[in-house]
Amino acid sequence: MPLSEQEQRLLDEMERHLLHNDADIVTAPSGDRTLSYRNLVYGAVLLLVGIGALVAGVALGGQLGAVASIIVGVIGFAAMVAGVILAATPVRRVGGTPRVRNGAASKPPQTSASFMDRMNDRWDRRQDGR
Repeated sequence: MPLSEQEQRLLDEMERHLLHNDADIVTAPSGDRTLSYRNLVYGAVLLLVGIGALVAGVALGGQLGAVASIIVGVIGFAAMVAGVILAATPVRRVGGTPRVRNGAASKPPQTSASFMDRMNDRWDRRQDGR
């Protein structure tokens, strides 16, 4: 169903406002850093190990003693924090070409571009056409 004229004007105004005020969100830089699937997996495993250690420290608190259960709990919490940091930290790309956002660079083939790259390219083409 097509938008009415008022809805289209409102949408255009919102797009201009977003582009003007939140340009960093609209054109999120990919740069030479990206998330690594290996780090995501290792981080998730470390997070699960930390949760297990935290639960074990609480469950075995009476048998291990107060100080030992606190130590196991703190180690488990530290492992959980380290797992989240490891999973969320981007790594440098080894063999990548830097991207230029001004449209002067040649476009990558459609099959190798990610969904967000294609959406950003479509947005740039639409903004250049106005």
